[in-house]
Amino acid sequence: MPTISEPKGNEPRPQLVSPPVVTLPPERELFAAEIEMEKQSSNIFPLLLIFGLIIVVGGTIYYFVKGARDVLTTQAATASVNKILASQSAATLRFTTGTVTSSVNEKPLDPHYKLLAKAGIVTTKPKGGAALIVELTGPGQNLLGGITDIQKSKNADGTTSYLVPLAARGLVSIDKITMIRPHLAQVDYTWKWQPNRLGEEFDASSSLVKSFSSWDRATLIKSYGVDFYSAPPTKASAVLMEANDGTWKPYTE
Repeated sequence: MPTISEPKGNEPRPQLVSPPVVTLPPERELFAAEIEMEKQSSNIFPLLLIFGLIIVVGGTIYYFVKGARDVLTTQAATASVNKILASQSAATLRFTTGTVTSSVNEKPLDPHYKLLAKAGIVTTKPKGGAALIVELTGPGQNLLGGITDIQKSKNADGTTSYLVPLAARGLVSIDKITMIRPHLAQVDYTWKWQPNRLGEEFDASSSLVKSFSSWDRATLIKSYGVDFYSAPPTKASAVLMEANDGTWKPYTE
C-alpha cells in the first residue's frame, strides 16, 4: 500500500508571488484626477441650478402674495385724498380798506366792493375819480375774526390789505378703491366745497350775487372768488402709489 512520504528537508518550498504593481504615468494620473473632478462638478451644478430656481420662484411668489396683501385701505385712502384736497388752492378774496385808488392790483370800482358792502362787511364812499374810501364795519370785523388763515398786511400808503379764504374742498366719501397692481391703486371719491361765513355770501347762487347784473356776476366769478359753493358734490379720482415708508401718495410717471 503506497504511503505519503514527508518532503525531504533539502527540497525548496513554493513561494507566494505578489501581483505586479501598475504605476500610471504622471499624465494619466492627472487626467484621471480631472475626470473625477468633472464628475463631482457635474453632480453639484444641477443642485446649484435647482437651488437658484427655488430662490427665484419663492421670491416671485412672496412678492405677489405680499403685494396682494398690501392693498390700499379706506382709512389710508381717506388720509391721502384729504392731503390732496388740502394741497389744492382754496377760494380766496383780496380787498383793501382805507382810501383805495385804482392800480394794477386794485380796482375799487369793481363789483366785489359792492358785494362786501351789501353783505355788511364794509362801508364804501366814493372819493373822486376812481378812488374809494373803504372801512370795515363792526359786524365785518367780527366775521373776519372768526375766519382762520386770513392774511393781513399794512401798505405804504396807509391802507390795509386782506386775503380772506372763502371756501375749501372737503372730502365727502371714498367711493371705490381699485388695485391697478401691487402698490398702485386708483381711488374714486366725492368732494364738496365747504364755504365759511363770508364764502356763503360769495356763493354764485346766493340772493346777493344774483342781485348783480350778468356782467358783474361774471366778473365776480372770474376774479373775486365767487363760485357755486352750494352746488352738489363733485366726483373725482386719483391714482396713488405706496411709498417705501408705507404711505400712499399721488402717482407721478
